[in-house]
Order: sequence, then structure tokens, then C-alpha cells
Amino acid sequence: MSTPVMQVAALSKAFRLPGRTATALREVDLQVAAGVVTGLIGPDGAGKTTLMRLAAGLLLPDTGTVRVLGQDAGSESLAVQSQVGYMPQRFGLYEDLSVQENLDLYADLQEVPPDKRPARYEELLNMTGLGRFTRRLAGQLSGGMKQKLGLACTLVRAPRLLLLDEPTVGVDPVSRRELWSIVYRLVEQQGMSVLLSTAYLDEAERCAEVILLHQGQVVGHGRPAAFSEPLCGRSFRVRQADTLPRRLQARLATLPDVLDATVQGQAVRLVTRRAEPPDLTGDELAGAPFHAVPPRFDDGFIALLRGSESLQQ
Repeated sequence: MSTPVMQVAALSKAFRLPGRTATALREVDLQVAAGVVTGLIGPDGAGKTTLMRLAAGLLLPDTGTVRVLGQDAGSESLAVQSQVGYMPQRFGLYEDLSVQENLDLYADLQEVPPDKRPARYEELLNMTGLGRFTRRLAGQLSGGMKQKLGLACTLVRAPRLLLLDEPTVGVDPVSRRELWSIVYRLVEQQGMSVLLSTAYLDEAERCAEVILLHQGQVVGHGRPAAFSEPLCGRSFRVRQADTLPRRLQARLATLPDVLDATVQGQAVRLVTRRAEPPDLTGDELAGAPFHAVPPRFDDGFIALLRGSESLQQ
């Protein structure tokens, strides 16, 4: 087993706000594997961006440590930043500069030697498909092209670890697919390690490992399949010809044995607490046909979130 590229131990971080303190991370322990794409998922406010910024050496922890590539991201932030590429949600492109001028600016900031730039530019422009647009102002690019330019600027100096904070939010489906293709190419051809936060569960399912954060704590970490495997026998599809799906979903969602109920076409998909259909004895839905279906990654996601919330109540 190779050494993890990121090791987090007893990590906590809070922010002082007017009249209150907001805790972003609570006693977090985790590791990020080398040479693969690790997905970071969780609801808004789970602590994903805070974890990314701590890993990039842009924030200091209140307690605990973040070691990145063997170095402490708090006390050795400059050394970490020289080996890490970080692309935040709103990447800082200069929209009144051209594509080429943005690349030049970030090459200056990252202290890339002038003689190394032409070959690196050519590689990045080919990878992102921006080679024909070097003279276009960044402000005139589409959303997907801006994201790809942001990624190219992050990669001007090839990092060992790439941190991507929700890079596909607000991007069209084709550009999402192209961004993922670029990320996989970096991992497969250059051996880069990637930690990528995403709001899309279908993207998380494509990662080698997934870390689920909720209310500042890790509530799940493993292969995507490990999230759904515990739910075998707990996923069902039910349909009643004389009941509208929305009404059926609303009724099923109130049952104590049901963790989640979502409309799926003309039927409702259920995730239950036990490996059996919910007890409908004496209920108006008694006799409704329940059909077992294979569990999905998002079933596991919901089950872990609901289980975490019930423990904290």
C-alpha cells in the first residue's frame, strides 16, 4: 500500500460569526489515497470547502493536524502549496485578460521557469481543448470553458495532489464529461492524486473512494460500492394503480420503518430500516405490492445521513 497523500487527525475548525460560533469540522480523522480520485461529498455546510482550504494551507486548524504529502499544512504551508494545486469553487480568472495572458499570469505566480512554459502550455491547451482560443478574453468564454481554463491555470506547475472544490457546479453536461475526462487522464497518465468535492452523486460514484461529511464529521468512507452493499434487501419499488405517486410517496415517507421515499416514474422507491417491506397492517396502503430492487449508491448516501442525524438527536 502506498503512503496516503493526505492524513487528517482529530481536526476541528470553527468560525466566529456575529453572535455565534459556527463549527465547520469536528474531530475529523481520514486519509486520502495516492494515485486515485477520491470524492468528497455531503450536504451544504458539511465542511467540504473548509477541509479543502485547510489541506491547501490557506486556513489554520483550531485543533488537530492536516498532513499533506508528508508535511504539516499548517506550519509548512508554503512547502505544501508548492506541491498542491487548489481550484476553489469560484476560480480567480481575470476576465479582462486573454486565455494566454491568464496562463502567463499564473505561471508567474507559480514561478514556472520561462523555458518550461511553452511545452506545458501546449500540453494544457491540448488537454482542455482551448488551443484555438488563446487570444479570447476569459470573460467571453462559456461557463464550461472558464472551468477548463481555471483547471489549466491550476496545473501550470504540475502538482502531486490536485484539490478541486465542486469544479462542475453550474457547468453543462458536456463540459462536465470533458472535465472528468481530463481528471482521469491526469491520474492515469501522470500519476496525480485528486481530492474532488462534488454536489453530484453520479460523479461521486465514479471515484475510487468516497468520503461523506455531514455536520462537520465523517459519517462514511470507502469504495462507492461499500455505501450500497449494506442496504441489500432494504430497497423496494411500490406502485398502486389507483394512487398518485406523489400521494403514495407522502404517505410512505411517514412510516417509521421507511428511511427514504422518492417518486420514480409512476412508482415510489423506498429505503427501509430493516431488510423487509414496511408493516402496513391496518393501513390504507395494506396490500400494496413491494418489489425488491438492487440498492444504489444514493440509497447508501441517504441511509448514512439519516442514521447520523438520528444519533445526534
